[in-house]
Amino acid sequence: MRVSTRSAVDPFIVMDVMEAARRAEEAGRHIIHMEVGQPSTPAPTGARAALAASMDDDAMGYTGALGLPALREGIAKLYKTWYNVDVSPDRVIVTPGSSGAFLLAFTALFDAGEKVGLGLPGYPSYRQILSALSLDPVGVQTSAENRYQPVADDLAGHDLAGLIVASPANPSGTMLDHAALKTLIDAAHANGTAFVSDEIYHGIQYEGRAISALEVSDDVYVINSFSKFFSMTGWRIGWMIVPDDHVRVIERLAQNMFICPSHASQIAALGALDSIPEMMEHLEVYTKNRQIMMEELPKIGFDKIAPPDGAFYIYADVSAFTDDSRVFAADILEQAGVAVTPGLDFDPERGHQTLRFSYARKTDDIIEGLARLATFMSDRGAV
Repeated sequence: MRVSTRSAVDPFIVMDVMEAARRAEEAGRHIIHMEVGQPSTPAPTGARAALAASMDDDAMGYTGALGLPALREGIAKLYKTWYNVDVSPDRVIVTPGSSGAFLLAFTALFDAGEKVGLGLPGYPSYRQILSALSLDPVGVQTSAENRYQPVADDLAGHDLAGLIVASPANPSGTMLDHAALKTLIDAAHANGTAFVSDEIYHGIQYEGRAISALEVSDDVYVINSFSKFFSMTGWRIGWMIVPDDHVRVIERLAQNMFICPSHASQIAALGALDSIPEMMEHLEVYTKNRQIMMEELPKIGFDKIAPPDGAFYIYADVSAFTDDSRVFAADILEQAGVAVTPGLDFDPERGHQTLRFSYARKTDDIIEGLARLATFMSDRGAV
């Protein structure tokens, strides 16, 4: 059977690491998970209760392609609470996770062959989704001096149809303040470049508040999800906010691509919106974990890092120890029982000398993982 050329995308390396860790656990080993951006906590109590209450008397059939009206209204209210921005529920599109939102956004905004910029290091699935849609992902190299975030000057000469920016970013956890975000959006608008803002880690922040692109302009696409702050990764429920004149464009695509998001997950998401105090307790755990990681990683030898403003990652330059991060990560898993992610996932050009550490798990796991890493590095004579 023939295979399309556009299907030849790179693997999502962190998922390969997860699978290697799973096999090790299946063989009886205890693995500390610092590879995946997945909270160890379950969905909010309110989310689970809302779904349980609906199971007996709701058929959970199709919803509208854009999502349940009540959920769209609840998400719109969140923007008033978090950002003091008025968003019409009509502009809110509920999606099958943020991944579904990326598919819809990229399909709606770009024609085959067009160039779409993304900062490197950055979330790897941007590149692979763009490639699978016959688009041309253009890696925009960022610098440690700019905390691995793109700046307007980085865009010069690229002739981009679109630009996707994440703040807080994956893998670095760094954020753009209002002025920096405005400069990027203004530069994009001046060049006729569509601006897509990935805000999936909003709510998980430590140094200041994450700024939504909607605080700068309505002429943007904003993508978010219940996966991270609301601890609902496996429920696959996200959303996007688009300009008024793009709603029907997205609706037509969503009808044909997905019919609708999961009804059950939408019910749970409605309950999650009423569970923000519980989620703030999770943020206290991430804050503690971040402090521990920032104190201990430099002692172990991982001292070239950009302190994260949000999310739950630390991105480290490990060029002093390896020029093959994939092999280095495999050695750490095999010898230390700690799963970490090679930087190659996030930057094909420079990622062979970087690692990403996630601190989304419970604090005891973080402490144990750091102790194992310290032993591993000591045994290698690195510290």
